[in-house]
Amino acid sequence: MAVNANQERFAYDFERPILDIEKHIRELSERAASEHEDLSAKIEKLERKRDRLLEKTFKNLTAYQQVKLARHPLRPHPMDYIGMLVSDFIELHGDRRFGDDDAIVAGLGRLDDRRAMFIALRKGKETKEKIAANFGMPRAEGYRKALHKMKLAEKFGLPLICLIDTAGAACAAAAEERGVAMAIAENILTMAGLAVPIVVLVTGEACSGGALGVGVGDRFAMLENAYYSVITPEGLAAILWKDSDKAPEAAEAMKLTAAHMLEAGIIDTIVREPLGGAHRDPLVTSRNVEQYLTKALGELEQTPIEQLLEERYRRYRNIGVYRTAPPAMEQAG
Repeated sequence: MAVNANQERFAYDFERPILDIEKHIRELSERAASEHEDLSAKIEKLERKRDRLLEKTFKNLTAYQQVKLARHPLRPHPMDYIGMLVSDFIELHGDRRFGDDDAIVAGLGRLDDRRAMFIALRKGKETKEKIAANFGMPRAEGYRKALHKMKLAEKFGLPLICLIDTAGAACAAAAEERGVAMAIAENILTMAGLAVPIVVLVTGEACSGGALGVGVGDRFAMLENAYYSVITPEGLAAILWKDSDKAPEAAEAMKLTAAHMLEAGIIDTIVREPLGGAHRDPLVTSRNVEQYLTKALGELEQTPIEQLLEERYRRYRNIGVYRTAPPAMEQAG
């Protein structure tokens, strides 16, 4: 993949050596084309060097480096996947109680030939859009909008697809005044019993109630460099050490990567990204996402609704590890 100005501008420190090689490859390719010079041997040598460095770097990422990739400015957002994969998309607005929330997008569309209801978290890309979407942190009206559209999907027998990328729900006084915690709780309860197939995919960040409010499903997957946690690493570091610069240490302790989530049984599947992250090849990533979503929906549509609901209930009851007290302790209590 050729390096461009945006990649250079937004590159993290661990990406820069790779981009330097790709920049050199591009310069040699341009020189070969303009001067009709045979530089293929040099270019191939650099390409091999780049591939080795890619493999070495991205197969040994720390937890916090994966968090940074999940937040990469060029990383595709949920709305990018909807744009690439969903046809005939019609956005549905408002919660019918207070207003509309740009941080959550809900709408009808088609994935291949399958009709579905889509709920996607929106962070925004340009400054104006980011502010309008509250940087991807939904308010109470956003969750109520999502709830209304979930019930609409159930009414018409449409599967529900939720794409998550959020650092958490809005925590401002206005969000609390409008009942954001209650709205999240109501969504969790409703999704647990929603009589349609539900597929959830974390494409970037998934933190706290911000993710939980649209994150109950029959199938749950994460992109390879996404993360899922009760709080951001910076937030935990600020609480534990009063120093957000200790976020790398917090990330390691939190076990928040997709690999950790799969090992803990919280997710079912990791959707692979191109080597170097989703931002290096969004089209390949979108094809992987499409393959996962269509396969998951195909499996779920073969399952009777009563069985689906029972399996969903069992799925969430079985998450986590706990111990029961010995009989003597129970009697003592």
